Amino acid sequence: MNLRFAVAIIIAVSLSACATTQTGKDNSVLNNLLVVTPQAPDSRYQLEIAKLNEILTSQMELEDQSYAELLYRRGSLYDALGLTTLARIDMNHAIEYNPRLTGAYYHLAIQYTAIGEFAYAYELYDAVLELEPEHEYARLSRGINAYYDGSIKYAIDDLHGHMQVQPGDPYRTLWLYLAEVEHDAEAARLALAQRRVQHGNEAWGWKLIDLLLGVVSEQTFLTQLALKDLAEDETLVERMCETYFYLGKQKQLEGDFKAAAVYFRMAMNTNVHLFVEHRFAKVELERTEQALAREPDTN
Repeated sequence: MNLRFAVAIIIAVSLSACATTQTGKDNSVLNNLLVVTPQAPDSRYQLEIAKLNEILTSQMELEDQSYAELLYRRGSLYDALGLTTLARIDMNHAIEYNPRLTGAYYHLAIQYTAIGEFAYAYELYDAVLELEPEHEYARLSRGINAYYDGSIKYAIDDLHGHMQVQPGDPYRTLWLYLAEVEHDAEAARLALAQRRVQHGNEAWGWKLIDLLLGVVSEQTFLTQLALKDLAEDETLVERMCETYFYLGKQKQLEGDFKAAAVYFRMAMNTNVHLFVEHRFAKVELERTEQALAREPDTN
C-alpha cells in the first residue's frame, strides 16, 4: 500500500471518529438502495436430500460411521436451505452414531449461537477443539459466540488469535474490530487502520473495512464499489448480503438504529443462509430493535 493511501486512511479515521459523535442522522442513502433478488433454494440440494432420504429410510445395512456421515450431509443441506431445525435434528443424531464427528459439533455450535444458546455453543466449540485442535474456524466462531454473549474480553482473545494466523484475511480483521470497538472504540479504529495499512490489498473484504473506517462514503460504496469486480464464484446477492450486514453494523455504531434495522432486514432477505452475515443478521436486528425501544420518543 502506498504512503498516500495510508495517510488518507489515517485522516479519514480522524474525521469519521468526529462524525460519529454527531446526533444528526442522514438516511437519504436508504432511498436509493439496490434491492437484490433473494437467493433461490438450490434445486441440486433438494434433489440430494431426496436421495439421502431414500437411503436413510431404506433397509440397507450401514455402519454407524457411514450412517452418521449421511445424517451429517443431509443436515448440512438442510442448513444451506435455511431449514435450521431439521439441520439440528440431523446433526444431533449424527453425533449419536459417531461421537467424534467434528463437523456436526461445529454446525450445531453455530446454530446455538444464532438462537442465543451461548452456553451450549461454548461446550460444542470446546468439543470441536478437543477433537481437532487446529480447526480453521472454531476459534473465530467461538469468539463470535463470546461477542454476542457480551463476553468481550474472551471474544477479543479468540478473534485476535484467529486473525494472527492469517492477518491478510479481511474478515478476520473485521470481526476482531467489531469486538474491540465494544471495549475501546477509539483504540479499535486506530488498530483497524493500522491493520489496513499493513495487510490490506484490493480484495473485496478490505473495501468493507474502508467503509467502516470512513475512507469511502456510504453512497459511493453502494453505488460503485459494491457492484463491481465480482469474483467468478461470487454472486451479486452474496456480495449484497455482506454489504447490508456491515452497513448495518456501521449504522449501529453511529447510533442510527433505524437505518441499521433496515440494513439487517435486507441482509436477512437475501436468503444466503450459509453466510455468517446472514446467520447473525437476525440477532443484530433483535439487538437493534431493543436499542430503538430504549430511545426516547421525540414525537
